[in-house]
Amino acid sequence: MKARTIRRHMKESVKNLGRNGWMTFASVSAVTVTLILVGVFLVIMMNLNKVADSIEEDVEIRVHIDIAATKEDQAVLEEQIKSLSKVESVTFSAKEEELDSLIASLGEEGEVFNLFEQDNPLNDVFIVKAKNPTDTMNVAKQIDEFEYTTKVKYGQGSVEKLFSFLSVSRNVGLVLIVGLLFTAMFLISNTIKITIIARRREIEIMRLVGATNSFIRWPFFLEGLMLGILGSVIPIAMISVLYSKVHDYIAPRLEGNFIQILDVNPFIFQVAGILVIMGAFIGIWGSLMSVRKFLKI
Repeated sequence: MKARTIRRHMKESVKNLGRNGWMTFASVSAVTVTLILVGVFLVIMMNLNKVADSIEEDVEIRVHIDIAATKEDQAVLEEQIKSLSKVESVTFSAKEEELDSLIASLGEEGEVFNLFEQDNPLNDVFIVKAKNPTDTMNVAKQIDEFEYTTKVKYGQGSVEKLFSFLSVSRNVGLVLIVGLLFTAMFLISNTIKITIIARRREIEIMRLVGATNSFIRWPFFLEGLMLGILGSVIPIAMISVLYSKVHDYIAPRLEGNFIQILDVNPFIFQVAGILVIMGAFIGIWGSLMSVRKFLKI
């Protein structure tokens, strides 16, 4: 298509938006309201995903080594664990380190365990991480069958429930976002359809003088694109301001905690980009679906 034709379509689209002011306002409002809801759910879901990843990364298997095992036996056990295809890393923690960690975790109450420094009853431990956190249970069962292991702990019961909850939360959030997008496309399609019905005589005249379907579609395509982008401006501004304030309030309170929320930059720019693309897609789809029935031969 020639540049002159594109400029003509652009001018025509802008004029049509101005001529149909109320319809333009209704269409932009439909996109705006939907993208605000989608944006809020998107922010929540992306942060939930961040928290979920942090929790999953913190899941580990603690393999308690038999007290009777020699250094050579421990080396054999370590090689067996490392040979498992789903294991990412294996870290050795001596029983002295385990006792220090226990004392530190209990604070003042843990001082009583200082009495055991000379006769430490704890086991040496291998700390194992799976490549995929959801494989933790299977890896733990395999390790438990190896010789020289007395206990394999990974939070049995709680870990399964945690992974199940995180999976359900992600799926529910995804379904809600997709549902809102389809609702928006339906609303804007019907809103634009009213505009096109009012202009059906114009479309009929264009067809009578020999205008092709693509020539007729282009102005509506560009109108839909503009409506979608205009509808994304307010949601982007609202979510940017609100998330910045929420981040400034929550982030300092989570400092030092393994659970963190996403930083404002570049997160807000990512959300803005997604909302612009969604808005443009909703507008274009709504316009093209609405004009299609008038172009059937």
